Amino acid sequence: MTTYDIAIVGAGIAGASLAAELAPHARVVVLEAEEVAGYHATGRSAAFWSETYGGPGIQPLTSASGPPLRDGGFLEPLGSLHIGRAQDQSRIDAFLAAFAGTHVPLERVDPAALVPGLRPEWTLGVSEPSCAYIDVAGLHAACLARVRRAGGDLVTSASVEHAERHDGVWRIDTSAGIHAARVLVDAAGAWADPVAIRCGVAPLGIQPYRRTVVQLRTDPPTAPGIPHVADIAGGFYFKPEAGGKLWLSPHDETPTDPCDAAAEELDVAIAIDRFEQVVDWRVVAVERRWAGLRSFAPDRHPVYGFDNAAPGFFWFAGQGGFGIQTAPAAASLAAALMLGTDPPAGLDPSRYAPGRFAGPVR
Repeated sequence: MTTYDIAIVGAGIAGASLAAELAPHARVVVLEAEEVAGYHATGRSAAFWSETYGGPGIQPLTSASGPPLRDGGFLEPLGSLHIGRAQDQSRIDAFLAAFAGTHVPLERVDPAALVPGLRPEWTLGVSEPSCAYIDVAGLHAACLARVRRAGGDLVTSASVEHAERHDGVWRIDTSAGIHAARVLVDAAGAWADPVAIRCGVAPLGIQPYRRTVVQLRTDPPTAPGIPHVADIAGGFYFKPEAGGKLWLSPHDETPTDPCDAAAEELDVAIAIDRFEQVVDWRVVAVERRWAGLRSFAPDRHPVYGFDNAAPGFFWFAGQGGFGIQTAPAAASLAAALMLGTDPPAGLDPSRYAPGRFAGPVR
């Protein structure tokens, strides 16, 4: 049985990006419960990069991820428009104030000039021109390819059943056999707490939530150049897709157990109802519907770092809905913590450390 330096549980974008950073410097194995990597949250992402998404606490990770994502060819121009009605003026003001001094480009605009058919009550707008599409599949595949080139291993259908640490080495029992590693990384997304429990580690209270997305065909078709459009009050977002299609979400967050999430009819109906209150376009058909899971720690910030009470156990979880757009910077930060190198400039590891919680959730 090979003893690895690091075993990473989960081969979604979190585990894949971290493994890509670590594999040139350490012997790494990635253990994935599903038959294919990226089946859950990564494969169901709404696929956009926005420096304001997740709030000011996430913005440094997103902004730091921008250059490597652009250099890798994983971003394409999109732009975002945050809209509101008269009663949302305080939200617009607070949004602008929250990102003042961050160098995120934001500008008050007339939203009707950017969205044809916008209903007249939507009078407030803030443009975020840096927002971009993300090639999620391309990014994920590139990370896994880097792992393979560096000699790292990926084992699928390898659900962690139990793990114990003896003499500085984790023995990890999985459905694909036994593996050993000096460091065990929990990058299991919605399953982060259950994996921790199977490893004898106290959970942190990382809660999965269901998020719904539908693909619509509208009349008129989505016009070229329409930006990503988000309700400043958090009631919806939609963005154009190729072929005149539209992706729409009611911005729902429904608490759930870790599962293979599916869209529910009520959430689809809510999404369409909210959309029809924003524009005068007619919904011709719902062509696709799906749901993914987004997982948050109690303070809604990600958790990166060694567990205070479990030597050799590293948390890389709680990325919410922004795990893909922050993947390069988050992976660089976590790799630095594990390898004992300097963290990336502008990122404060203490902000994301598991020790920030008052105590474990039992």
